[in-house]
Amino acid sequence: MLEVIKRIGERFKPHYLLLCIALTGGVLTACGTDSANNPSEPPATNLASTEPAASGENAQETAKSERTFKDELGHEIQVPDQPQRIFAPYLEDSLLKLGVKPVAQWSNGNLGHDYLQGELQDVPKLDFSGGAPSSEVLFSYEPDLIILHTANYAGDGVYENYSKIAPTYVFNNAAGDVEKSIETLGKLLGKTEEAKQAIESYHQKVDEAKAAIEKNAPGKKVAIVRFAAKGVSLMGGNYFCGLVVNQHLGIEMTKLTENENSLNLSLEILPELDADYIFVINAYGQGTERMKEMTESTIWKSIPAVQQGNVHEVSDEYWLGSGLIAYEKIIDDTVKLMTE
Repeated sequence: MLEVIKRIGERFKPHYLLLCIALTGGVLTACGTDSANNPSEPPATNLASTEPAASGENAQETAKSERTFKDELGHEIQVPDQPQRIFAPYLEDSLLKLGVKPVAQWSNGNLGHDYLQGELQDVPKLDFSGGAPSSEVLFSYEPDLIILHTANYAGDGVYENYSKIAPTYVFNNAAGDVEKSIETLGKLLGKTEEAKQAIESYHQKVDEAKAAIEKNAPGKKVAIVRFAAKGVSLMGGNYFCGLVVNQHLGIEMTKLTENENSLNLSLEILPELDADYIFVINAYGQGTERMKEMTESTIWKSIPAVQQGNVHEVSDEYWLGSGLIAYEKIIDDTVKLMTE
């Protein structure tokens, strides 16, 4: 009940002082009893600073029910032993790999991770197009653990507000190393075995794909062209689909991106594109006009890969995704398109 009073106070601050004065004596005692009887309720503050410490068996039980973690920004948090209501925007792919559905999912407007909607269709979307949702909105979903996939999400007071709702863990950039991130999620969620199995399964898939490509398309180079609203670029081998194709599958990329994460692609540079296969991405359907302009040019049509019929449009839904489910789909596409 103490927690309820606190929440009411936050919403009705002008009357909170009167409420506290009125509820004295036995009511405050009842509040302490009610809080003790509801240990699953997500703590908004450190109760140890306001309530007497538990002793004996109760203290041991409390220690077992929570674990201490330090996130990648240095925040030390107490995480429930078996968190049940998870909010981890843009980490839905990894959550599903661990058998966990979040209480709400990331979206840009109404656009979520389309390739995951078969499993997330009943999970409400929270729009991040204008920044992180307010703490009032997030509070209504009653998360008992919040995980932010990048430090950018934690700025402008977001971390301070969210951490009052539930323990909040922040990655510097979870997309930078998906395997490491899923290992961390496994520890946070009490799913370490599931994380281990997911990574082992992915490595097996990679090995099988590498063998198939080496057998059917040895020594072939690939270029990944991303058409977007702001321009056309060649994707390098250090992130998203480029990481999977180049570093995981070991396929050499065009020399134009040897030392680049991304390179603006123009008609002037196009003749230098040395790739046996070209994978084309229309990012969120916003690159249609630029794609038409480039692919209908005589310069594009003169490229050997184009003339040999080795240009393939692939799905932006997961080729621009970040998680093992997306990576596995990228591998399936790559093997099919390079070996059929």
